[in-house]
Amino acid sequence: MQAVSRSGLAPSDGTRPRERDGAPPRPGTMRRMGAAGGRRADEGMSMTIEGAPGAGLTKEQLAEEVTHLATPDVLKTPFGDFEFFDGVPEAASVQSIFDSLDLLRGIDAFLTAVPGASLVAMRRGLRSAGVDSPDKIGYTDPRANSASIFLTPNTETTYGTTFLDLRAWGPTVIEAPPQSLCVVDDFWFRYVADMGIAGPDKGAGGKYLFLPPGYDGERPEGYFTYESPTYTNWVVLRTLGGVPAMKQTRIYPLSEAQSPRDNTFLNLAPVLQNTVHANDFTFFEEIAQLVAEEPTTALDPERAGTLAAIGLAHGTAFEPDEHRRGILDDAARIGAAISRALVFQPRDPGAYFWQGSSWKNAFVGGSYEFLRDGARNLDARTQFHYFATVITPAMAHAQVGAGSAYAYTAEDADGHVLDGSATYSLRVPADAPAKNFWSVDIYDTQTRSLLQSAAYPALSSLSGTVQAEDDGSHVLWFSPTAPEGKASNWIPTIPGKSWFPMLRLYGPLEPWFDKSWQLPELVKEG
Repeated sequence: MQAVSRSGLAPSDGTRPRERDGAPPRPGTMRRMGAAGGRRADEGMSMTIEGAPGAGLTKEQLAEEVTHLATPDVLKTPFGDFEFFDGVPEAASVQSIFDSLDLLRGIDAFLTAVPGASLVAMRRGLRSAGVDSPDKIGYTDPRANSASIFLTPNTETTYGTTFLDLRAWGPTVIEAPPQSLCVVDDFWFRYVADMGIAGPDKGAGGKYLFLPPGYDGERPEGYFTYESPTYTNWVVLRTLGGVPAMKQTRIYPLSEAQSPRDNTFLNLAPVLQNTVHANDFTFFEEIAQLVAEEPTTALDPERAGTLAAIGLAHGTAFEPDEHRRGILDDAARIGAAISRALVFQPRDPGAYFWQGSSWKNAFVGGSYEFLRDGARNLDARTQFHYFATVITPAMAHAQVGAGSAYAYTAEDADGHVLDGSATYSLRVPADAPAKNFWSVDIYDTQTRSLLQSAAYPALSSLSGTVQAEDDGSHVLWFSPTAPEGKASNWIPTIPGKSWFPMLRLYGPLEPWFDKSWQLPELVKEG
């Protein structure tokens, strides 16, 4: 590196700028040479021109500008009246102003942190059922049922799940079974890897190596290797071969690669558990666990700052006093109310599949990162995470004939909330665009879990029992008791409770993507 003279005009070694870096003289400078080729004193000096200023503002215009930047002595707000003296808050208003700030930041923190709270609650629920180590894998046999609280599972697939602990285990290996659909998400519910059919092994099965944050050790050959920004990572396993195929999964520390430990498999189907985050002050206690466990690098400074503003910072105990605790309780409840509006009545036109329809898309914009035109779609992120799980590009943007497509609604043809005391019908038009099969599951609007009206509150074309109409369509019925002669096409509801259906197309076909096939609205009968 060459030294630069203190004047900054030339390097101290005597070389000229062009000799140093090959660059021509800067625009706006003049280079003159003396008779002997020497440098003139004015070389490199800028030429200046004295200009005339603009007219500016009149006194009246300047006074008008002040009205736009000044604060009145009494400011009426949704939080009450704030009083000022010539722009300075009066002592009696300061606490109210800061309480309002805590409420606003608490609401923002709730909406921002729903993804993380969801996985904290998921881990807690799985631990209560015995899945308390990465080598213990929970699964649902024969499939998920309505007994437990779990965000919008389907009743057609056998799930397997566990959590990696890269802090305790260090680098960890997952041997994904053949013909599987497996995903790893980090503790903030961000995508890390697909394994199986959507992953680099393409369904042949393979060894995957997951490294902890900041890992600088050995990276052996023979693995599909990923570094996660968090120590805790959620593993979701689905296999086309059911439970026997699921039990081919192996998870072990890299240090045991020569002689891997055995895995324990636990059937979670009969075990009651809650895997859904809170909607009151305890939501922030869930987030406090995550913030305490993960490195400061796990979040970008902006989102970390949102949490730190209400006392959720790494290395700091989360101990709000009773006053602030009450404000944060209100913030969580308001945040939950906003989340429910985003899920059930989103205002983004992009959340709806068809013009004039109430059927909605869980992955607004088709981006697993919730990006749109270079910006994070914050409402879409909250909408998805408040009632659904698993982040992977394969779910966010289905391909023709592969993956799954989803549509849900929470209202009838007249725009009214669905009532479990009433009878509704839904016509699934003929030639449903599903390569494999279609299904409809119904969910509890409070818990966003399977409605506990039956063990499996669902109907599927795969069952072979759903009766078709003469035109090839299928009319499904929803009510507390089966309409006469409709039991094969009926899902029970619960009087006094609302509910919402979700259609799944397994292997969606072109008519779904070009929108030539559309779902009609639910019709309230009688």
